[in-house]
Parts: sequence; C-alpha cells; structure tokens
Amino acid sequence: MLVEATHHTTKVLVVDDEAEMTAMLRNYLTREGYEVATAPSAEAALDYLEDHDVDVVLTDFRMGEMDGLELVQEVHTTRPETQVILMTAFGGIETAIEAIKAGAYHFVAKPVKLPEVGALLQKALTERDLRRENRQLRQAVEQRYSFGQLLGKSAAMQRLFSLLERLAATQSTVLIQGESGTGKELVARALHFNSPRRHYPFVPINCAAVPEGLLESELFGHVKGAYTGAQIARKGLFLEATQGTIFLDEIGEMPVGMQAKLLRVLEQRQIRPVGSDREVEVDVRVLAATNRDLEAEVQNGNFREDLYYRLKVMTVRVPPLREHPEDIAFLAETFLQRHVEEANVGPRRFTHKALRCLETYPWPGNVRELSHVIERAVTLCDGEWIDVEDFGLDEARPALMAEAGKEHPSSSSLAQESFNLDEVTQHLLVSALEKTRGHKARAAAMLGVHPRTLTRMMRRYGMPEEADDLLL
Repeated sequence: MLVEATHHTTKVLVVDDEAEMTAMLRNYLTREGYEVATAPSAEAALDYLEDHDVDVVLTDFRMGEMDGLELVQEVHTTRPETQVILMTAFGGIETAIEAIKAGAYHFVAKPVKLPEVGALLQKALTERDLRRENRQLRQAVEQRYSFGQLLGKSAAMQRLFSLLERLAATQSTVLIQGESGTGKELVARALHFNSPRRHYPFVPINCAAVPEGLLESELFGHVKGAYTGAQIARKGLFLEATQGTIFLDEIGEMPVGMQAKLLRVLEQRQIRPVGSDREVEVDVRVLAATNRDLEAEVQNGNFREDLYYRLKVMTVRVPPLREHPEDIAFLAETFLQRHVEEANVGPRRFTHKALRCLETYPWPGNVRELSHVIERAVTLCDGEWIDVEDFGLDEARPALMAEAGKEHPSSSSLAQESFNLDEVTQHLLVSALEKTRGHKARAAAMLGVHPRTLTRMMRRYGMPEEADDLLL
C-alpha cells in the first residue's frame, strides 16, 4: 500500500518492507519539512514513479523479489535527476561501491541515524541542483556559441561560417587571424562548442598577458621544487584542457624559446612539466589566434618558420568590420537589444542619422568597438532615441561640425586666411554644447577632451558653467 503526504516541498520516496522503519523515516522527514511518500517494495516504488516525480528515493537494500540495487539501476536509467540513497544492514564496502556504481548517490548502514539521513538528503539535493545548474549553464554556453548565434548576413561572414562548420568536426590545429576586436575568441569558442570535444573544457590563455618566465609553467605545469616558490606541484593548462580545447590567443607574442616547445607538443602530443624529466601524453585540440602578420614576423626573425607552417595548415581569417559594412545595421540592432536588456532601461531606437553614422564610420576597433559604442549610447542617451552625439565617435565630429557651421555663420571664419583662435574655440564650445543640448560630458566627448578640461575652457572664456544657460 502506498501512503502519500500532502506537503508541497521537496519530495522523498521511502521504500522499505519494514513498516516500523518506514513510519520512523516518514515521521522524521515530515518534521524536517519534506513531502514524503512510502512504498513497501521496489515494484510498488516503480509503479508510483510512473505517475509522480520525486527528488530523492531512500530505499532498503534487501526486499522481496526485486532488491534495492535493482531499483537504483532502474531509477538511475529512467530518472537521472532523482537521487537515490541505499540503506542496508548487510554487506560492507563492496556493497557500497556496487551501489554507487549502479547510480546511487550514497550508502547508509542500518540501524540508521536520523540526523545522518537528514544531512545526507541535503547533500544529495545540493549535488543534484549543482549538476542541474552546470547542465543548464553548458546548454546556455553551447547555445550562445552555436553557429546560429554568430552574427553576420553578408557574403563574407557566410563564407566564414561555412568554413567553421567544416573545421569544427575535425581535430586539426587551427590558426585564427584577424585584427583586434574582430571576434577571434568567439570563433575559437564556436569551433570548440560545435566539435566532438564540446563536453570537455575550453581553456583560453592570452600569451601576451603572462610574463615570459611563467608562461612555460602556466602551459605545461611544474613539479614540486621546480623553482623558488614552487611548494606544490601544479598541472598546466594543457592538462586542464584534457579531451577539450586549449586556445592560445596572441600567439604572435609568444617568446621564441617557448615556440620551440609548443612545436614539439603539436608534433608529439607530449608535454614536459617544468622541473620534470618525464614526458606526459596530452589529448587536446589546439586553436591559436593572432592579429599579427606571422609571415612578416618569420622574415623578421620573431616567429619560428617551422611553427608557422605547422599552424597555417588550417587557417581562418576573420574579416574586419569595414570589409562587410552591410552587416553594421544588423549588428547594431542586435547589440542595442542586448545592452538595453543588460542595462534594464526602457526601449531605445536609432535615429536615421545615427544609423548612417554607424554605417559610414571606419570602425578601427571592429565589432568590439561597435558593441562598446552602443553600450555607451544606451547608457548616456536621454529618452528613447539614440542620436549621433550619443556615440562619442571621433571621426563623426567633422561631419557634425560641418552641420553646425551651416547653422552658425561665424564658422565661415575658418575659411578666411586669418582668424582668431579664441573666437574659433569659443564657437566650437558653443556648437558642441548646443548639439548635445547642454550636456557637458557629451560635449567633451565630441570635442575629444576630458569633461574637466571643457569646464576650464568654459571658465576661461567667461561662459556660464551651467551649460543650459547657453541654450536660452
């Protein structure tokens, strides 16, 4: 007979053919705030589980025709989210190991101690929640770096995505080339999370950010006493990435001595920790990236030729944003929605002039710069509409000043053979403040000066520090 409680909390199914044991556990767990159901046999428990979800199964080992170990195996196979704790008065460590191998979370010896059972239940639930969170996080990461999430509708980007799809399925080392801000690490993550290694670690390292004397230990690890301060052994990033992917960013900055050791790893799939005399096998895919012209670096003696040719077998070139400007509007709208959600602000839209500004700007910082500029605009703009002045782009200023000149006849003085610098400076200050509707921080950004510098200039020319007074 099944007995079920009515509490709407964490649910535990107690399975035991001893009525006294069942009642004791039920009463204790109910007092602890659990919702408790009971079953007198493994068969009855499986019948119950067909129609009900439970968080933990607490089952006896020896029962009737079907024992607790078989129940563990069945629950583990059909309901991997459910934690199972096995109780028994028989067996020792061998039974415990057998139960855990079958899928049990833990093993409790009878006679049970109720506080021990309560603590074990809490640990089981905590582990389940962590496992669930890790799975959800991994799914979110895999979704974020799926090829469908890579942004760009232009022919150049579609060709890139097609190449990445082919390379993801291979085990080959890949060299990713592109200017700063083009998204080389995003490409590396997409290659990893769409590869057969996606369930194993992705380990990035910026070779330019690690001091030369520590890079070898960082990559290959070290044994205890390998150098002063090495009080314990440490495995390096290559071993941390076992069965996964290591991403060597800025590989063009790697010292020549380290390049030789990396070449040996790529060729032999072995590393030697610092201070060790033994080689260690590694199973890891290597992706590397650079914003340098490695062929030129080879000619200049800064990069090993043999390593360069070893890396360039599979190359991916990420185009700069100026080579696919048709993607700018699409990227801008995507970043806009992302930053609006992150900033938790009201709706934002681009004016026609703002979008035109984005599409004509050369973007030396590429996609990263575009994202940062839009993040800034979302934060600083007043109201729903984002206009040119909200971007703070240096190369947008000449066009803005030209428009301001059409509205202010004094700008014609710039075309004269001689003019008064103070008058021109004052005119630019007024124009910038008018364009930004008196917002001094934005006016300073438009003029390329610090806000404190703008305030000092206003004082110098006797302009009211409350910039709104200029607009009256």
